[in-house]
Amino acid sequence: MIQEEWIQNIAEGDREAFRLFYQEAAGPVYSFILSLTKDPHEAEDLMQDTFLAVWDSASSYENQGKPLAWVFTIARHLCYMRFRQRKRETDLEGMEQEKREEGQVSLVLEQAADRSVLLDALDALREEDRQIVLLYAAAGLKHREVARAMNLPLATELSKYNRSMKKLQKILRNAEKDA
Repeated sequence: MIQEEWIQNIAEGDREAFRLFYQEAAGPVYSFILSLTKDPHEAEDLMQDTFLAVWDSASSYENQGKPLAWVFTIARHLCYMRFRQRKRETDLEGMEQEKREEGQVSLVLEQAADRSVLLDALDALREEDRQIVLLYAAAGLKHREVARAMNLPLATELSKYNRSMKKLQKILRNAEKDA
């Protein structure tokens, strides 16, 4: 597969291979990150961080036939790190706001809690299944595009997507009951 060759060449410092890989992967990676962040500026920032990480860690890539899945894993990890950082900042802001405005509902904290529940539910999925769900449901790719990006047969992608969505629904229902 050509993408794996690019990754190998990137590991050896080949800038042209990096440029070619970036041209092919940038669209799906940006869509994936945007689906997580919902913020175009933050998505651009995280995309740069993702491709810097690809450049820096290409030598650690293990050939599995899914270079794009590897990049999505890097992107997801960077997004979750950013979410955790923001959650800490939000928690601190919320504590300060509580001191000033006793008894008022904090929309920022409610949104952080909803996002946290969803992220926890997504974390319960296997890596590949989570990527399939996010690429389809959040990034807006078609099943055929997701299958191509993940290097999977369309029927396999559809099956994994459906199983993952049922699992997510069950997890979210249980979380709702517990709340």
